[in-house]
Amino acid sequence: MNVAAAVMPETQASAASAAAGRKVVVGIGEFAVSTDPGGVIVTHALGSCIAVCLFDPVAKVAAMLHFLLPEAQINADRARAQPAAFADTGIPLLFQSAYKKGLEKKRVIVKLAGGAEVGEKSASSLQIGKRNALAAKNLLWKNGILVKDQDVGGTMARTVYLSVQDGRLQVFNGREQTKEL
Repeated sequence: MNVAAAVMPETQASAASAAAGRKVVVGIGEFAVSTDPGGVIVTHALGSCIAVCLFDPVAKVAAMLHFLLPEAQINADRARAQPAAFADTGIPLLFQSAYKKGLEKKRVIVKLAGGAEVGEKSASSLQIGKRNALAAKNLLWKNGILVKDQDVGGTMARTVYLSVQDGRLQVFNGREQTKEL
């Protein structure tokens, strides 16, 4: 994938994943890459945001991006400071960082979660969740990568856990598990 943000420094979340921790929390506009076999990457309160989750079953590399908006041109200043906040700059950055840990494109399993229409009716009329999901799928497809599974849309926020050991993605809505991908 090509992107001008390729030389941007990695976020705190991705730097923390290099440590021998068991759980890495990814915030809005952040990403993490991990090879810790006992590790879990988690992001909380995905509303209209999307979690792009990668897993290479051979290299045992897991990665997660929590992006906020579909296109960096919406807010160029924020995109320069925080490229992971946008699909078009964050997804390539996520892949580039995962490649450095051994992930290979031909083996990658991609799963998506989030993209809900939450909040007031006027806010949901902008369809940010739907636009985010489409932006992720389109960018991946244009680069020859298909989404294996997804839990997107609806009106409820989600919390997502990605297992580094086996790539299992657990999606929770509130306190109960709603889906395992």
